[in-house]
Amino acid sequence: MKQPVNILILAAGLGTRMKSDRAKVLHKLGSRPLIGHVLRTAAALDPEKIFVVVGHQADKVEAAAKASVDPDTVEKMVFVPQLEQLGTGHAVKSAADAIKNARGSLVVLYGDTPMVRTGTLEGLLTAHETGKNAATFLTMKLDPPPAYGRIVRDAKGRFLKIVEQKDCTPEQMAIKEVNPGFYVFDIPALLPALGKLTPKNAQNEYYLTDVPEHMLAAGLPVGTLFHEDAHELDGINTRAEIAAMWKRLRHETLDRLMAAGISIIDPDSTYIDDGVTIGRDTVIHPQVIIEGNSRIGANCEIHSWSHLTNVDIGDECTVLNSCVIANSRLTAKDSVGPFAHLRMHTELAEEAVIGNFVEVKKSRLGRKSKSMHLTYLGDATIGDRVNIGAATVTCNYDGKNKNPTIIEDDVKIGSDTMLVAPVRVGRGSITGAGSVVTKDVPPDTLVAGVPAQVKKKLKV
Repeated sequence: MKQPVNILILAAGLGTRMKSDRAKVLHKLGSRPLIGHVLRTAAALDPEKIFVVVGHQADKVEAAAKASVDPDTVEKMVFVPQLEQLGTGHAVKSAADAIKNARGSLVVLYGDTPMVRTGTLEGLLTAHETGKNAATFLTMKLDPPPAYGRIVRDAKGRFLKIVEQKDCTPEQMAIKEVNPGFYVFDIPALLPALGKLTPKNAQNEYYLTDVPEHMLAAGLPVGTLFHEDAHELDGINTRAEIAAMWKRLRHETLDRLMAAGISIIDPDSTYIDDGVTIGRDTVIHPQVIIEGNSRIGANCEIHSWSHLTNVDIGDECTVLNSCVIANSRLTAKDSVGPFAHLRMHTELAEEAVIGNFVEVKKSRLGRKSKSMHLTYLGDATIGDRVNIGAATVTCNYDGKNKNPTIIEDDVKIGSDTMLVAPVRVGRGSITGAGSVVTKDVPPDTLVAGVPAQVKKKLKV
């Protein structure tokens, strides 16, 4: 693609068939809103600008759009209000002032078409540039045709116009070639054509589909590109359609992962977002959910009923049954579970172990440290080779603030120890079972009791 590319995403509608108070593009496909999928595809084209037409719940749509992409893409985004929803042509006209100074071509997409691939749009751009067209758009054939505009051609097969279904004659209704709504326009040719749009049609709307006909009338070349995979271009109108699309996207993702060397024992019960990356020879057991911006390394094993969200898991890690891990990192050769909960940027250094019924919040465990059962570790920094006994609690909340607990290297925390933060346990120390530690423990010291008192020095 030689000329600069810009993107225009139409995302102003409510979506009445969703039967929802939420704007349609905010409904999720997997862990991302519909508009997030479209923006990811748009960003892959490396556009100069991404214009987003917003209307219903504009503030929420803008926030969701920005949260769906990286900061570099956010810098390219321009949000344009459409105060009234008077058709696709009106939506693009609403953006005319914003796009008039953009260079090159404009790709028009919809915020509710999350399956379109970058490669498809690259092909459309190539056809547009090769044909030196003022407009180029995708077509497809469906039998029976759905509620799309029909592609009307002359006797030699040359494009004449698009007729929306509600405006079709009986003969036009029988046409199987339809317009799914994906366009590339040269911006200087688009703007005057938008000025010629009128709402003289069955829906009293401004149709973007009339623009190619106006361009032809002005002597400008218009091209079409036939696309085989109609499902890729599907839009979302109902919750049932979201469910069907999620099923299709999920199985495409699982097939791709298995082809790359990942073992997924039961694809029918496994849910993995399309943006998740997994290393070779990792095994995913049945009933696992992995979502968000998650990365799992090679030679890992994720056991059944575990739910992982926005995780970064290094090589050779094991997650046993029924674990919940969110926004956390396992470095390498770690083991978690069963029935463990890691959250809020918890980090495990290499070869750390978190056992059954252990919750870890906003904490770091050092290399080869272990907490095997029935423990809560919150706002804690734990050194290397530490052993945390059963039923230990870091008492991190004083009613107003969350306070830190620091446990240095080679410490042994006895079962049922209460660590009343803020508190530090020095290197090589031991707490006796049932201790309530309210003061810092010096290095190489045994403490025990309620409150814990120094019993002896462990090294002379």
